[in-house]
Amino acid sequence: MHWSSLLSSQRIGSAKTATGNFRSAFEQDYDRIIFSHPFRRLQDKTQVHPLPEHDFVHTRLTHSLEVSSVGRSLGKKAGEVVLGRHNDLAEHTPFDFGAIVAAASLAHDLGNPPFGHSGEDGISDFFIHHPVGQSFQKLVTENEWADLIQFEGNAQGFRILNKNQYKGLHLTYATLGAFTKYPCPARFEGRDRKRKSQKKYGYFQTEAKIFEDVATQLQLSEATAGVWSRHPLAFLVEAADDICYNIIDLEDGCRLGLVSFDDTVELLAGILKESFDEAKLSLIPGQDEKIGVLRALAIGKLIDECANVFVENESDILDSKFDQALTDHCMSAVALNEISKISIEKIYRARHVVEIESAGYEVLPGLMEEFSQAGRVHLDGNASKKFQNLMRLLPPEVRASIDQCDGSHYLMLRNMIDFISGMTDRHAISTYRKIKGIALS
Repeated sequence: MHWSSLLSSQRIGSAKTATGNFRSAFEQDYDRIIFSHPFRRLQDKTQVHPLPEHDFVHTRLTHSLEVSSVGRSLGKKAGEVVLGRHNDLAEHTPFDFGAIVAAASLAHDLGNPPFGHSGEDGISDFFIHHPVGQSFQKLVTENEWADLIQFEGNAQGFRILNKNQYKGLHLTYATLGAFTKYPCPARFEGRDRKRKSQKKYGYFQTEAKIFEDVATQLQLSEATAGVWSRHPLAFLVEAADDICYNIIDLEDGCRLGLVSFDDTVELLAGILKESFDEAKLSLIPGQDEKIGVLRALAIGKLIDECANVFVENESDILDSKFDQALTDHCMSAVALNEISKISIEKIYRARHVVEIESAGYEVLPGLMEEFSQAGRVHLDGNASKKFQNLMRLLPPEVRASIDQCDGSHYLMLRNMIDFISGMTDRHAISTYRKIKGIALS
């Protein structure tokens, strides 16, 4: 792969190269995402903790902003070295690298449903275990069924970025490539889970042609039909996410009393190593302030380490030989693994986290049951009053999309999943309670 193609500022659906007088095309991508409706909805989507009464913790929105900030730093730091090695990239600056990674990082959670990862499992479980969901298997192809039984937020995000109702985004090929951490479909022969880029998948059958266009324009290496190597900057997007959720989930856990202050300091000191100064830390007033300073220092160190891993392996990344998480190869990998273990034990299995996950397993399959049946009988033209009313609850653009499905149950389900996965936590709960007759307001 070659950087001259990978840094394409051409916008999807356009034959022209995008330019800007005072904002680069990649900075425009960032602005288009941050002002989009799907991004705004992240404000009321759970990151790990449901919003507590007495303290602030991160939502998907604040998490995405922080990942984007870290991504920008990673991109600029790596870009400076890359540009020094490639004389044919004189038209680009480190700020271009930073802007691409920042925009892709900002969008990285757009496809996540309500209730965190349990929401993804809840939608998948509807098709795997629920009689209504199972009944659709005979109505779709094998590849379409693979999409349905393993809902993937990354693929949903790619769909949102390229869906007609959000066509005003028209992002550059470079940003769409960097966004796609898993450039492959849900089902294909020879999946190698040792390669990080094949651990999950990045596009649904509905967007297969769109991603093929992206991969062709960027000249990504194709391993087999429909399966490509990652855009190199996707490694930096992934690292930004890994850094933030490891460090900031730990900070939230400490604030909520799930991990002790002393344990949190010790874990962060494991990253800082010789840079950790206990005497200086003691001069900072307040535990939250102390943890905040350590968090900032730890993130800064991890940015340096991950950028170094990237530039050290740049040649192998371009040749598709390196396909691992940067955080697994940085100097603080052992310390990050220790943080991950503690987070699983004390944070991700905390009672209030399990409660919100349980809600996801109940609410989302419940919504899928009702709306998928409404969609099916609507396609058949024989809907009861109940299902007619459910169809009226859908936004006009969703109803219009279903009317244009040409009888395809897969396309109908994709649009229903768009609607349900796009809900905020509170909207999902409110809608579920109303259609089940639990509450009328």
